[in-house]
Amino acid sequence: MTEHVSLLQYGLVALCALLTGTIGGIAGYGTGLLMPLVLVPIVGAEPVVPIIGLSALFTNASRIMAFRKELDARRALLIGGMALPTCMLGAYGYAFLTGRGAAITIGTFLILMVPTRLYLKRRQMKLSGGALAAAGAGYGLLVGGTAGSGVVLLSILMASGLNGRAVIATDAAISLALGVAKSGVFQVFGALPSSSWVMAAIIGLAATPGAFIAKRLTEALPIHIHNTILDAAIVCGGVILVVQGLR
Repeated sequence: MTEHVSLLQYGLVALCALLTGTIGGIAGYGTGLLMPLVLVPIVGAEPVVPIIGLSALFTNASRIMAFRKELDARRALLIGGMALPTCMLGAYGYAFLTGRGAAITIGTFLILMVPTRLYLKRRQMKLSGGALAAAGAGYGLLVGGTAGSGVVLLSILMASGLNGRAVIATDAAISLALGVAKSGVFQVFGALPSSSWVMAAIIGLAATPGAFIAKRLTEALPIHIHNTILDAAIVCGGVILVVQGLR
């Protein structure tokens, strides 16, 4: 379906990518959660996860550059190393979903992410050692077959004791490594045709300046207001996708 996208629709996607890239650079997540709301009506549900996964290579690389001084390499290696094999397994499973199944999967995931994030925040548990490694493995399976699961990684990193810009930088490093593996699996199983590469490149390039805009806005934007708006948008979008998939 990506072969029939108009220039106007490409422009809309690029504008939304810049906005969500800025949000993602501030809050640590947002691009993968919000872009499906724009992409699904344009390209359909099935190619969304592969497109988002590929475009994330650009967005995460830009976040690493913007926040590189805050990167926690030890946690990035531990979580990323455990998540890598399960991420590939999750991507393999997604490659066999139908368009209807993809819509229901993405929509359900978006709805569940809001209460999951709030629950993990309330628990305020500090993960370390084996628990942190296990959380990384579970996250890998989730991120392999969904778009927007960065909110889970954000919660894991905060539960391990990281805060602020260190969360954003470490999240980006882990996500970049997993994104390479995930995109490789999608490519092997034919889920990334040339048209999807074009869409992913547009999203990634348009979102890249957002990381540097976010760096300047980090201390100025009230995060709690943004999170409330974002949560409402995620739930509404998830409900719409599930309804569409069930029809």
